[in-house]
Amino acid sequence: MLRLGLPIAFGGFFFDQATKWWVLNHAMNPPQVIPVTGFFNLVLGFNTGVSFGLFGQAPAWTLVAFTLTIVAGLLVWIKRTDSRLTACALGLIVGGALGNLLDRLRQGAVTDFLDFYVGSYHWPTFNVADVAIVCGVGLLLVESVLARGEAKTT
Repeated sequence: MLRLGLPIAFGGFFFDQATKWWVLNHAMNPPQVIPVTGFFNLVLGFNTGVSFGLFGQAPAWTLVAFTLTIVAGLLVWIKRTDSRLTACALGLIVGGALGNLLDRLRQGAVTDFLDFYVGSYHWPTFNVADVAIVCGVGLLLVESVLARGEAKTT
């Protein structure tokens, strides 16, 4: 399934990097808050940690090594799977992980710019790579529930 998973990974990676390039070079030059709707802004932020800024004090090389180890494992999983849905899901996760990894290598932090909120409560700012990772994990969860349902009917 590499022929399916890899193009999805590359597509997610390039879309993530294109949106970050646009934000850094056009939309947020200079940095600002751009209201889009009553629940969504574009806001420039940089995350030196992992999810929600966790492990922000860890040496950069540990986060890079951790990411590359996970990506390698996911690529092996893509190669071994017979499921198109699994290959798509893992491709999204790999593309998102590599998009955030490149940011970390290039600038020491991940560029975040999507700010959703309700009233005065704002979710942590995120980016397209994060969306790809969450969607990939969501697809894996959906597939596991579907597989469990199929197992019960047989």
